[in-house]
Amino acid sequence: MKNNIKEMRVKHQLTQDDLAERLEVSRQTIISLEKERYNPSITLAFKLARLFGCQIEDIFSYEEE
Repeated sequence: MKNNIKEMRVKHQLTQDDLAERLEVSRQTIISLEKERYNPSITLAFKLARLFGCQIEDIFSYEEE
């Protein structure tokens, strides 16, 4: 699954630590998400969308292989 979390984070002037703290996850989780090594739970995806003021689909895109 592709995402643009890093771009959204930078646009909102947040560090990885800031984002992790607001989402109540570890900085390592943010790093893994940004590197597309980890797919978030639906709850975390909703939290990200709410924080960034957008829809989940604006952050994540599914590409079939």
